[in-house]
Amino acid sequence: MGRGTMPRVSALRGMLRLILTLALAALASLFALPASAQLIPEAETEATPVADPFGRETPRGTVTGLLNALAAQDYTRAANYFDLPGEDAAEIGEEGAEIARQLQGALDRGGTLAAFAVLSNDPAGRIDDGLPADSEQVGELSGGDEDAPILLSRGEGPAGALVWRISQHTIEELQSRLSAAEVAIPPEQAEAFTVAGAPLGDWLLLLGIAAGSFLVFWLIAAGILALLRAVITDREGSAAFRVLHAALPPLSLFLAVVGFQFWAESIEASIVARQTLLRYIGIVAWVAVAWFALRLIDAIARVTTARMQRRDRRQAVSVILLLRRAAKVVLLAVVFVAILDTLGFDVTAGIAALGIGGIALALGAQKTVENLVGSVTVIADKPVQVGDFCRVGDVVGTVEDIGMRSTRIRTNERTLVTIPNADFSSRQIENFATRDRFLFNPTIGVEYGISARKLREGVEIVEGVLKEHERVESEGARARFTNFGPSSLDIEIFSYITVGDFAESLVVRQELLLMIFERLEAAGLSIAFPTQKILLVQEGEGAEEEEEASNGQAATT
Repeated sequence: MGRGTMPRVSALRGMLRLILTLALAALASLFALPASAQLIPEAETEATPVADPFGRETPRGTVTGLLNALAAQDYTRAANYFDLPGEDAAEIGEEGAEIARQLQGALDRGGTLAAFAVLSNDPAGRIDDGLPADSEQVGELSGGDEDAPILLSRGEGPAGALVWRISQHTIEELQSRLSAAEVAIPPEQAEAFTVAGAPLGDWLLLLGIAAGSFLVFWLIAAGILALLRAVITDREGSAAFRVLHAALPPLSLFLAVVGFQFWAESIEASIVARQTLLRYIGIVAWVAVAWFALRLIDAIARVTTARMQRRDRRQAVSVILLLRRAAKVVLLAVVFVAILDTLGFDVTAGIAALGIGGIALALGAQKTVENLVGSVTVIADKPVQVGDFCRVGDVVGTVEDIGMRSTRIRTNERTLVTIPNADFSSRQIENFATRDRFLFNPTIGVEYGISARKLREGVEIVEGVLKEHERVESEGARARFTNFGPSSLDIEIFSYITVGDFAESLVVRQELLLMIFERLEAAGLSIAFPTQKILLVQEGEGAEEEEEASNGQAATT
């Protein structure tokens, strides 16, 4: 393999390592599970930690501190990041400063350092890299027949703390690769205008590569979407188009970051500029991942919801809505932790601090937790589904949404009532949408003054109407004379209308009442209405005659 191919292979390997490690680092920080720390020897974990003034306790701290010193061109300070033998501090400082210049020159000519997020932030370093416990690879030196690893070694510093420094093996490898011409700083670089420790031309070159990478992938994504619009006519009904339409824009941004990672590690530019941009462009990568995942979650949720609605699986719609919101919360939490980690915040310590205040947080979020448990109960128990018409306490309406915190009901007055799920799950819930039939139980009153035979005929007429109608359940349907009412002879009806829709049941109920009324009217039976008889009695002379005359008179009101 040629020398020109080696940087690209190395960059590709580093790019893949970056993508995988970013996700693992974010998840590990989120759940505060520093696995490598569990394998530190017992003696080290029990030792009282001594703060290192140069931040060399972790591989990430060592590389970051070295880059800061190189950016400031403070090579005397940079000398502290090299493992140099000897007892003369002044001599070691001069030698270290010269080696720092040599390392910076080698890195500027195509050497690479691992990205900030890839570097271990654990005092024990990475334990799964196949290297000894006191050794850590943080980059590669280019040149020669093949690239050489840049290694850190762990040992005791001047203050007694365990620190990471550039190993003696790497220093020897560096010096063996450099010629006298390479050690000297080129005149054009020495005279170049610098920004943040790197030549302005290098910044412009790298930013141009980033912009060009994004433009290329954005044009590719736009071309694919234009082709899909020309090929697919029913774009709203096409699941593939909707998913690709949601995924391609953020995916193009993410691929642009990956492309920049590939090309930035394969060109000769200031290591300070490269590492700075690679560090903070990781935030753009996480934003692209969040954007991509959020749009993908929404697209999948919309497609799945439409499919469940076509199959009339309304409870599945509620589950999809809850899962979509939960997935978004988890995703945003992971991205937030990853961005904080990229900015250099100690996320693990922050989450541990949250654990200390967990009791207070739990008490403060008691209602939120209750509502979350209530939402799980509502979805698991399935008393109602989205679209059901129900009564919850004194609220009657149609369920519009079952969320993580509350359930919303649209009343008949078109107002929207929001009920916290903790309260919703504990109330008496009457679901009208799940009825398979409707009770038909009116009482028909006929007028007094008819014979018993005529009354029996009326009962038979009503019962006949029930048995004839196709929407009335024949089993158990009956009509019975039940009572001598205050102003009518009462015939009670008991039957079920075999429809599941409330509006349709009203139509059937109307048909039955009209048929009963028509047949009773044809048989000479009138429907009674409330009446009252009043007897008028005159007192005084001739009262007895007046009373006898008025016994047969009645006034109807």
